[in-house]
Amino acid sequence: MQLTEAQFERIADLLPRQRGNVRLGNLQVINAILYVAANGCKWRALPEKYGKWNTVYTRMMRWSRAGVLDRVFEHLQRERLMRVRIEALCLDSSIMKVHPDGTGAPQKNSPQSIGRSRGGWSTKLHLVAADDRNVVTWSLTPGQAGDAPEGRRLIEQLGPHHGRMALLMDSAYQDDATRALACALGIVPIVPPNPQRRLPWEYDKRRYRQRNRIERLFRGIKAWRRVFTRYDKLDAMFAAFVTIVLIAEILR
Repeated sequence: MQLTEAQFERIADLLPRQRGNVRLGNLQVINAILYVAANGCKWRALPEKYGKWNTVYTRMMRWSRAGVLDRVFEHLQRERLMRVRIEALCLDSSIMKVHPDGTGAPQKNSPQSIGRSRGGWSTKLHLVAADDRNVVTWSLTPGQAGDAPEGRRLIEQLGPHHGRMALLMDSAYQDDATRALACALGIVPIVPPNPQRRLPWEYDKRRYRQRNRIERLFRGIKAWRRVFTRYDKLDAMFAAFVTIVLIAEILR
């Protein structure tokens, strides 16, 4: 996917103003990043029409560290969620395999959410979503990290909901602590109990079927190859790819 001029205008004012003799415009840089994200290619394989690869890489890293991409995503997210009627939220996670190029370099003084799970080196992407197009909040953890602890952290970010918002979760979040936290915030947890529980609870099975929305969302995100497979050693760069993919999906 490449952004059109009309799509770019929606976010142009949120990007840093270009000063001096700058050869690459922000639209060209974003489309270059999207090309790498979609095709999973190395930076050095970026076609010449997008400009020098190291210029694009450097600007993307600067935007990531300055929180520029996060602000663009949050702005578009607020716009989108104001127009969408949210009936329920979904919480889930998905594993991203880490390519050998993305491992190593432990000496780098920056977060690296990479861990070894049964399938090898991996990173886990956690999402809270309103539907198959709208992400509310997300985070990264090493692949071996449990779902429930990080799920509780994301639930806390949602804050109190006095309208009794439903939260659809799979059985990885059926522990007492996660359900109690959701209830304390006015959120109704809809999660199937473990069959081995002595006192299983009833849950709304009809509404629980809507959880497939977040599965479709993950499917759309993982269609971007630089997200499906992690090639980046540092969270700052991998998270930047995830963020710009979410921005592109909103603008689609």
